[in-house]
Amino acid sequence: MNIGDFGGAGAWLIAALLLGIAELAIPGVFLVFVAVAAAIVGVALLALPDLPIAAQIGAFAAWSVVTVLIGRRWYRDYPVEGDAARLNDPAARLVGAVVTVERAIEHGSGRVTLGDGTWPARGPELAVGTRARVVAVDAGVLVVEPLDE
Repeated sequence: MNIGDFGGAGAWLIAALLLGIAELAIPGVFLVFVAVAAAIVGVALLALPDLPIAAQIGAFAAWSVVTVLIGRRWYRDYPVEGDAARLNDPAARLVGAVVTVERAIEHGSGRVTLGDGTWPARGPELAVGTRARVVAVDAGVLVVEPLDE
């Protein structure tokens, strides 16, 4: 038995496999849903081998829309938590970091030390040497609040 024995179903299943591999190689959480749609059409062709190509393409398009909508809803209802959610947002990874006030925060602005660098900061009045927590990053300025110790 070889892949040719499966006819058009084999082509759709190979397409699903290639799309799945492409999702792994180029992660974007999109191709996986199209791969599922191709797999559904491939399995449907195993049950209905005489399905015309126009119907196959129509089914693929419809299932692609359905799977993408299901995926969008899933990620809306169950968002990615932790560091993975901030992987491509370096500024967001600073939220929660503990900093030390380098230049007193007066009238809402000052400067803080984070790691081996210094950053402009906004927040309540804080004296030099005070430790604070980053609660947000706004246009390269760290928004801080006093660290409850």
